[in-house]
Amino acid sequence: MANLFFSYSHKDEELRNELEVHLSMLKREGLIDAWHDRRIPAGDKIDSEISSALEEADVILLLVSAHFLASDYCFDIEMRRALQRNQEGSARVIPVILHPCDWHSAPFGNLRATPPDGKPVSMFANRDEALALVAKDVRNALPSTEKNKKIRPVSQRLPTNAQVSTELREARSSNLRVRRSFSDEEIDQFIEGVFEYISRFFEASLHELTERNPQITARYKRLDATSFAASIYDSGKRAAECTIWMGSRNSLQSGIAYSDGIITTRNQYNELLSVDNDGYSLHLRALGMSMLGTNSSRELSLEGAAELYWGMLIQRLQ
Repeated sequence: MANLFFSYSHKDEELRNELEVHLSMLKREGLIDAWHDRRIPAGDKIDSEISSALEEADVILLLVSAHFLASDYCFDIEMRRALQRNQEGSARVIPVILHPCDWHSAPFGNLRATPPDGKPVSMFANRDEALALVAKDVRNALPSTEKNKKIRPVSQRLPTNAQVSTELREARSSNLRVRRSFSDEEIDQFIEGVFEYISRFFEASLHELTERNPQITARYKRLDATSFAASIYDSGKRAAECTIWMGSRNSLQSGIAYSDGIITTRNQYNELLSVDNDGYSLHLRALGMSMLGTNSSRELSLEGAAELYWGMLIQRLQ
């Protein structure tokens, strides 16, 4: 059985819990024993418990986000020791990219990350798909399953009293999510982050579109802090253009709007993304006004929202 250690920021605890659920089959098969700092009993010394678990780990998961990179403890203590052990060959370090961040510049930037290609978990339209890919990569990184399944004498398989005591002390569920409310500040930060993501998505997509199609030229223009415009030309002829903008939170256009053409007034739109939540996390919903037939009850991820608006623009060329 391999000892698995989670190195993470408490800001990302919700995703760590979800990942632990996806690793359940590895636990049931007796392939891993997962540990993180929430397993430390009250009254025990935190630093020494973490250090001991880190030294005993066979596989170390770095749950990477901006919060992880900003954490002195995660970065300077856990991550650096993990990389030392990885270099020594005494442990396998796997970066798990949770959110977009500057992780390529980190000391572990040369390691093969998961999900594949280092695509952040939060950028998948279906988060479960991303975590299932992570679980598969963890399984493939474990020591040979034949070695793990090697039959031991009955006397070695029977737990000692000390082991039973430890298991009872550490036993708890990973299903700990509870409903909560979200503040206006959290919603504002979320919608601003979504707008910036869509803006970068469009700029990169326009560039790639022109790289792949010699007859196509494109323009991306940031109009102001809360809007940008995109234009596509086919052999010099205007083929498609749009304006995407953030509406005022207290107006009927609250959210992120898509308008055909380059507009200067914000009193009409062809589609609108609004912020919603299920009591656990914030997400996006479209009104369903576009020709793409988007279901207004469908939850949209960052990537799903950006793809919806990009599809509305590019469909004129397709």
